[in-house]
Amino acid sequence: MATHVNILKLCVGAERVEDLIEWQAERRAQLGRDHALHITRMWPKRAAEVLAGGSIFWVFKGVILARQRIIGLEEITGADGILRCGLQLDPEVVRTEAAPRRPFQGWRYLDPKDSPRDLAAGRAHEEALPPELSAALAEIGVR
Repeated sequence: MATHVNILKLCVGAERVEDLIEWQAERRAQLGRDHALHITRMWPKRAAEVLAGGSIFWVFKGVILARQRIIGLEEITGADGILRCGLQLDPEVVRTEAAPRRPFQGWRYLDPKDSPRDLAAGRAHEEALPPELSAALAEIGVR
């Protein structure tokens, strides 16, 4: 039985994993943080499980391609006065096996048994395939 739960989120505005890495590095520098921060509207009801070793798995153009360990949650008040959840993320983005996902809104919980595996250390620095090709290969079971 899993002791943690992951979060699945669309990576809106990023075409590739490199786009996410670059954007987060810029934001960390702007905010003076040593970790990435992703702000979401809803606070996880399963916060204790998320913080017990969970990661956020990023979906790029219909395919999970990367994850980041969630290292904390913080309350963020928006300019509109509404309280939101800041997911504090390890700055290391770990590439995963490609796994297709249908579009959805917001974020979803992702059971560890349903999460794609990390790429082998030797493959993590390979040139990434275009998301459409990764999706097609994953669809037919090629990882």
